Amino acid sequence: MRNLKLSLLAGLLFFMTSCAEMQQLATTIYQDQKPLSQTEIISGLKQALVVGTDSSVSRLSALDGYLKDEAVKISLPPEADMITNNLSKLPGGDQLVDKVITSINHAASDAAKEAAPILANSIKQMSIQDAAGILTGGDYAATNYLKKTNYNTLTQLYQPKIEASLNKKLVGNLSAQQSWDELTKQWNQVAGSFVGQLASLEKVETNLSTYLTQRALDGLFLKIGETEKNIRQDPAARVTDLLKRVFAKQ
Repeated sequence: MRNLKLSLLAGLLFFMTSCAEMQQLATTIYQDQKPLSQTEIISGLKQALVVGTDSSVSRLSALDGYLKDEAVKISLPPEADMITNNLSKLPGGDQLVDKVITSINHAASDAAKEAAPILANSIKQMSIQDAAGILTGGDYAATNYLKKTNYNTLTQLYQPKIEASLNKKLVGNLSAQQSWDELTKQWNQVAGSFVGQLASLEKVETNLSTYLTQRALDGLFLKIGETEKNIRQDPAARVTDLLKRVFAKQ
């Protein structure tokens, strides 16, 4: 009799446990099949953009964040190609160019810290219609939306930060702006000389802060786009339950 009771008790416990597991499984399946609400769509996309922007800003604003990443490293403006192709005409030309490139990339990293609050404010203002279109868009739909709706504003707000960074003492107690001015000054002297005119050398008059702002923002959106694509394609990159649910429904 005692053994029979124990067997019945064990069977009951197994049945109850199985029911609980089945209920949990059923709930999970139901949740997976449950249509996404508008609130979930918007919240999920905002989370994805926050993850993307925070990660990108963090990487790029670190020391050498731009300089050591070939995908976003900022080189001299195209107008300066003539300088780099004729470095032998400048005293210490190679070292001077390296100093300028290092300085402008450090300036971009310094200014990248200011991008996060600007992007965060834009993310908060995303509409239901925007979110619905982005969810079913391509790998970079959210990034393209963010860039399209904010690039001009970011440029206007970002460039003063870049200019302030350009005037900070960085490499060799020189600012990036001073290094660039020294480089172009020496070059323009050569280009304006009789020998330079005979060689058809042209002066360089690039606005460094405008060029650097554009390149820095392009690099920022490139990194945000990489993170968005990763979230869309790799379930392991969806670091919250909401991201898993929203992007599993694409």
